[in-house]
Order: sequence, then structure tokens, then C-alpha cells
Amino acid sequence: MIAENTQTQMRKGILEYCVLLIISRGEIYASDIISELKSARLLVVEGTLYPLLTRLKNNGLLSYNWVESTSGPPRKYYILTLEGKSILTQLDTTWQELSYAINTSKKVADNTNPKNS
Repeated sequence: MIAENTQTQMRKGILEYCVLLIISRGEIYASDIISELKSARLLVVEGTLYPLLTRLKNNGLLSYNWVESTSGPPRKYYILTLEGKSILTQLDTTWQELSYAINTSKKVADNTNPKNS
């Protein structure tokens, strides 16, 4: 139970970063964001993604364009704002720092754990 809770919190913690990374590549439709997250094995449902997109938009990190669709109503395509790009740069730095800390900690643990010898 403790591991599951920690795993859930870790996934939630990186979801916003992953969404910004995906949108940073160019305009994208919400269902395509979900597909990319699923292919990266970060399972997300619409009920999780749409509130996150709304919060990012309300915080000025995203904007969107309505694009006419040949097979239904217009679609909302998301793009990063200048502020969103700036925040993503900061998150990239934080991710590098966290990755270093985790990898360094794992190396120390691996070197001191007699089971790994």
C-alpha cells in the first residue's frame, strides 16, 4: 500500500512536466496528448488531463486554437505560451537535478549493498 501511494504521487508529480514537454513540440489535440502519455506508459484519462490543461491555461502556460474538423465539431489544439516555454526550461533544469540526485543515490546504495556484490 505504501509503495502504491508513493508511485501514484511520483506519477502525479511528473505529469504536468510531461504534458508541457509533449505540447512543446507543436500544436496538439488533447486526445493525442493522452495517446502519447499512454505510449510512454504514463496512464492518464480524460478526467485527469482536461482539468490539468485548464489549470495550465489559466496560469498562462498554454493557449489554444480552434481548428475546424472534417469529421465533427471544431477541435481545440493546445500550444505553449512564452511563459509556458520559460517554465518548461525551469522544469528541465529541475528534472536534470533530480535525475542526478536519484542516479547518484542509487550508485551509492548499490555500492554499499552487500546483495549487489
